[in-house]
Amino acid sequence: MFLWFHKFGSPPHFYRIAGKWIPWLAGIFAVFLLSGLYGGLFLAPADYQQGESYRIIFIHVPAAWMSLFIYVAMAFCGVVILVWRMKLAEVVLISSAPIGASFTFLALATGSLWGKPMWGTWWVWDARLTSELILLFLYLGVIGLHSAIDDKRIASRAVAILAIVGVVNIPIIHYSVEWWHSLHQGPTVTKFDKPSIHWSMLIPLLLMALAFQTYYVLALFQRSRAELLLRERNSKWVEELGRSGNV
Repeated sequence: MFLWFHKFGSPPHFYRIAGKWIPWLAGIFAVFLLSGLYGGLFLAPADYQQGESYRIIFIHVPAAWMSLFIYVAMAFCGVVILVWRMKLAEVVLISSAPIGASFTFLALATGSLWGKPMWGTWWVWDARLTSELILLFLYLGVIGLHSAIDDKRIASRAVAILAIVGVVNIPIIHYSVEWWHSLHQGPTVTKFDKPSIHWSMLIPLLLMALAFQTYYVLALFQRSRAELLLRERNSKWVEELGRSGNV
């Protein structure tokens, strides 16, 4: 297991494996996305309280899930960076930040669009909304801090610490509805014993969640490959790629 982990962490090996997976991931993403959108927009019935406006959940909820998942992944990479100094973890962390920021912005934007007809306003300083906004600032802070330091090894350690410290915001976002009785509704999908959402809505929602997860891996592989080429541009394996035309 350790040997596999060490081999996968090798920049040239990861670059080759990621390149092979990108076309497959693009196809899987398209299947999940089209299936989820069709099920959510056309097959799922209208909500008995919110009518057609609830359909934004098929974008909003998976985006919110991904905003949390990606930051936790970044924090894990931060631990790997500080403990094992693994170069690939540095690349994954900084490559994940713009993707996570995009999902967080999408969650906030769609939440505002949903909140206007439901709450009568685009924005309230609700506990979950505020903590999600802080999460966006954390993503932007990671991106800005990494860009501000020229030595990328030092920059990676700095953003690793920021990612680890910022992970305390994740349980606050998750439990804010229960702790502060915010305007958001309580858990529905995560109540596996008896979910508060009908299967005709649940299945498209889970398909969209899989689509967004697949997109994250797809975008991560693409960004990581570009970041590796930039960092390793003077290494022998990148020079060989350039001569072979397989960059």
